[in-house]
Amino acid sequence: MLIDNLKESAAFIRSRIGDDIPEIAIVLGSGLGDLAEQLSDPVYIPYSEIPHFPVSTVPGHKGRLAVGKLEGRKVLCMQGRFHYYEGWTLQQCVYPIQTFRVLGIWNLMLTNAAGCVNTSWQPGDLMVITDHIKLMGDSPMRGANCDELGPRFFDMSHVYDRELQKTAHQAAAKQGFSLREGIYMLFGGPQFETPAEVRLARALGADAVGMSTVPEAIAASQMSMKVLGISCLTNMGAGILDQPLNHEEVLETGERVKNRFQALVREIISKWPL
Repeated sequence: MLIDNLKESAAFIRSRIGDDIPEIAIVLGSGLGDLAEQLSDPVYIPYSEIPHFPVSTVPGHKGRLAVGKLEGRKVLCMQGRFHYYEGWTLQQCVYPIQTFRVLGIWNLMLTNAAGCVNTSWQPGDLMVITDHIKLMGDSPMRGANCDELGPRFFDMSHVYDRELQKTAHQAAAKQGFSLREGIYMLFGGPQFETPAEVRLARALGADAVGMSTVPEAIAASQMSMKVLGISCLTNMGAGILDQPLNHEEVLETGERVKNRFQALVREIISKWPL
């Protein structure tokens, strides 16, 4: 059963980090994983060692948990997440988030690299996610419900915590820049979106498009976790500029803005309301 596997995974992580459970879990998106190298007294746990965990296959993802102190707070970082396009089910994609909740973590920061479809913005901008759009028919909650995690039917009115959004804006202001805020739309990938799909996303009200985050946020919502989402807008969506898209651009932009992103995350963590 799912809950038995989750308890086994959580028990293994606890055996490596002790009884001082992290206060906040952070999923580090493409090109943003270096933050985990800044933890004090870190413990690194490869996914391959954790019972029932998938193993990340995406370039730029190290595929391990990093647990330690950041700005005086105990945090758990995922260096690499799991994507639908890798062949994992959505249930497998959210398995780590469910494990963190069973471990005892209530707070979750989701970060990602995303394509920008808002033509008023530019690559390198950071965006607080206020809501998301998922038109994929599948759901990480499809199938038998695990009542120990949450209800079968649950509210999605406020997936992304408003107080945490304010905290993020305040943290950015303290760092001397402004955050965008907007709606993230999920696409399955691994191919980038077509120009027509980008136009559709914009018509539906999306500001950014990507291939992750939403399943994790859905699972966290079922478990009543407090969620903050931040996108690093690494490229303009297809058709906005007269140039092809490639994953190298995603990584290059992530590298270019990583210092600002890391400073933002550190400031948010220091001010995170618990």
